Amino acid sequence: MKILLNTMLAAAVLSGAKGEDDRPNIIFLMTDDQDRYSLGCYGNPDVKTENLDGLADDGVVFERYYTSTAICMASRATTVTGMYEYKTGCNFDHGNLLKEKWQQSYPVLLREAGYHTAFAGKVGFEICDEPEAKRGSVPRKDFDVWAGTPGQSSYHTKSNEGMKEYAEEYPHSTLSYGAFAQDFIKDSVEVGKPFCLSISFKAPHMPVMPDPRYDDVYKGQTFTKPANFGRENGKHFSEHAMYGRQYKRFKSMGYEARYDAAIARYYQQIYAVDQAVGMIRTTLEEQGVDDNTVIIFTSDHGFMCGAHGYGSKVLPYEESSGAPMIIFDPREKEVTGGQRRDALACNIDIAPTILGLAGIEAPQNMDGKNMMNVYRDDEATNHDSIALINVWGPTEMHALSVLDEDYKYICWAYAGTGPHRDTPLGVVEELYHITDDPIEMKNLVGQKGTEEVLEKMRTLYGKHLDHWKEEAVPFHRYPQYGVAFDRTLSWEKRADHYLKTKWPENRPPN
Repeated sequence: MKILLNTMLAAAVLSGAKGEDDRPNIIFLMTDDQDRYSLGCYGNPDVKTENLDGLADDGVVFERYYTSTAICMASRATTVTGMYEYKTGCNFDHGNLLKEKWQQSYPVLLREAGYHTAFAGKVGFEICDEPEAKRGSVPRKDFDVWAGTPGQSSYHTKSNEGMKEYAEEYPHSTLSYGAFAQDFIKDSVEVGKPFCLSISFKAPHMPVMPDPRYDDVYKGQTFTKPANFGRENGKHFSEHAMYGRQYKRFKSMGYEARYDAAIARYYQQIYAVDQAVGMIRTTLEEQGVDDNTVIIFTSDHGFMCGAHGYGSKVLPYEESSGAPMIIFDPREKEVTGGQRRDALACNIDIAPTILGLAGIEAPQNMDGKNMMNVYRDDEATNHDSIALINVWGPTEMHALSVLDEDYKYICWAYAGTGPHRDTPLGVVEELYHITDDPIEMKNLVGQKGTEEVLEKMRTLYGKHLDHWKEEAVPFHRYPQYGVAFDRTLSWEKRADHYLKTKWPENRPPN
């Protein structure tokens, strides 16, 4: 076996006979920068994702799953803690995750409850003892088996800590994680404890580097562009959205001039993930634990992929803030496979869902809810609204947005002048009827008959802002945004709280 489990013998003794603990095994799989439309089960007829589509056929697809912050560091901190970004205090240009927050995360709580745990792949954040700490560390000691990589990780398996032994057979990292999972599952069966395996793939994150063994999968293929593709379909967006790298990347990533070639390489990386998922499911069946293992598949956030004339992520639009979410619980015999749910779900829900599956009560500080009640009942709901956050990148594009069951409200609250203009940008609102207009082609602000809906969404915005003001960590500049995003205040009262680009000298590097 390639994984050396130092605790195997002791764990086997403590757990008693195999099968004594009938709690489910849990496998949490997360990609990086994957939009919903990259999967066949989300309606793309051009892609080959048979294993993930098979997982969807066996389980439940969440149609309206979002990541509350569409950038990796903040999203990953939210995923493990179940808290909005302003409660974790963790994001690029702000700071790392405090140890006290991490101690209430699902990996720590599951291990304390007797689960055999492992992590492999991109971590995305560091753990610090104090808010002012300039450097942190990865939580390797909080897992029984650790193969995590600080920073962005690499597509070269040999460059990833804990994965080098797989490099000869799987020089590209994506399949190496499938092999790691196979070994961990086999060893966990021997240990005799329920296990929780968390894998964070690098794919399909930039820089584009598909596994060459799959070069023929999409070779020469022509792809159907989404209906909202191109600059002409983004003219109704606020100018605020054009600040930062997202607007420029429509061209620099090749979406404008060579769409088929660019999207083929993106999909090729996801194809390798799909193959790794197949490796995992095959091993579960071979080891006889497939009927008691819950699989959760998602991404840290989506990717614009040329929609509305944008590339990259961060923005509160569907392609960026939305992500795939598939759950399969083989124990839920009354839930027939292939079902879909349109109830709101969010990455704040992942931690309480995993804890709930393990029979552990979620800490009260978590903002999310257990998604399994929605899994079981297509009429169930967990949220009447959720918040989408961006306080990273150029100040002009910082925004707080809210979603309810039908609408999305975006408030670009920055009202100062930008570096490319002398006149103020002004506060700008956008309103979309997501159920009728899922590709966000019609901004309803100013449209006759939408005044009541706009006021309702403004009220929801105020509700989430109040929560921010009440719950935000008192560090990493999050309290200031409670004022900066208050649309009821004049710009003169808010301007000093926008912070612009004046960071403290002791800002933790990321």
